[in-house]
Amino acid sequence: MSHPLRGRTAIVGLGLAGLGAAPGFSAMELLGLSVRAALDDAGMRLADIDAVFAATSSHAFASMSVVEYLGLRPRYFDSTNVGGSSFEMHLLQATLALEAGLCDAALICYGSNQRTAGGRLVSMSEPQWHEVPYGPRHPITAYALAAARHIHQYGTSREMLADVAVAARQWANLNPDAFARGPLTREDVLAARMVSDPLTTADCCLVTDGAAACILVRAERAKDVAKPPAYFLGAAGANWHRSIQAMPDLTVTAASESGPRAFAMAGVAREDVDLLMLYDAFTINTILFLEDLGFCPKGEGGRFVQGGRIAPGGGLAVNTNGGGLSCVHPGMYGMFLIAEAVTQIRREAGARQLARADVALLHGNGGTLSSQVTAFLGSEATL
Repeated sequence: MSHPLRGRTAIVGLGLAGLGAAPGFSAMELLGLSVRAALDDAGMRLADIDAVFAATSSHAFASMSVVEYLGLRPRYFDSTNVGGSSFEMHLLQATLALEAGLCDAALICYGSNQRTAGGRLVSMSEPQWHEVPYGPRHPITAYALAAARHIHQYGTSREMLADVAVAARQWANLNPDAFARGPLTREDVLAARMVSDPLTTADCCLVTDGAAACILVRAERAKDVAKPPAYFLGAAGANWHRSIQAMPDLTVTAASESGPRAFAMAGVAREDVDLLMLYDAFTINTILFLEDLGFCPKGEGGRFVQGGRIAPGGGLAVNTNGGGLSCVHPGMYGMFLIAEAVTQIRREAGARQLARADVALLHGNGGTLSSQVTAFLGSEATL
């Protein structure tokens, strides 16, 4: 028996703006441009939007700031901020609001000018009081701890981590919107400047500008739009800690809990998944999430990604836009997981288009491996 929320809503509008570097624009202006693009994509007017879901790293009261800037008076609004996974959680929250009849058209949006506003890594994953004496550079130090533990416990190598970055770059080279393009070898990754052992600069995500927005409506309304809808199939979140020092096991994330619940809600099996969009802020993320979502056994993630398995032409399509490592990462990346999944489901991905793209798994990560949210989007064929 399928879950009552499965297939009940769909994304009908998608907009992107300012990917890479957008000098002269504020974070809110970029967000506004992506909203306009999403409205045009859906054939809708701003006045049609009656629910707003937003999270940013630059506005404490995100939905209120968005509402004011856009001149909206929504019936429903939410600023849940659990880091970069917020937007996957917003997919679930917007679906609940639509299904309850609290709104008719839900906007999910994000914008950041992180790169051109200063180019520094700005993170809401600040160290907790008990970590400060050690002088961590968060969030990098936290993820380096997880990588070092995985290396120690499972024999994962820096070369295996590097293969994640190489695969991401190969996908980015097929994406004209990707910020980092060009050759990248395993040797390049290993020779890059060490930031926090064992992670080099090439193991770390980009610092870019960028904005993205999507519009959800109930499934019956989605049938009237011009472009193929991307249907919500399921989602689940899990959160075990805030600070990295409180993480129960540095090699096991809460994706091991959110994943199974999301799979059950979506009613799909791993072999049904055509595309994995994993929050790859660091190379270790991809390895951890492949394990915790059940695509390989715990400890085997490093060996799993070798031989181009997650690169173009490999056995498993992972982060086909180039990911946060090579495409775009403006502080919070979760909206861009959604954007690539919708693009693939619509068959609008150009040279990187997958032969089959009916089921997309999106996995968002927030804080220092803290909040984990798994979501599924699907084509009409999945209903």
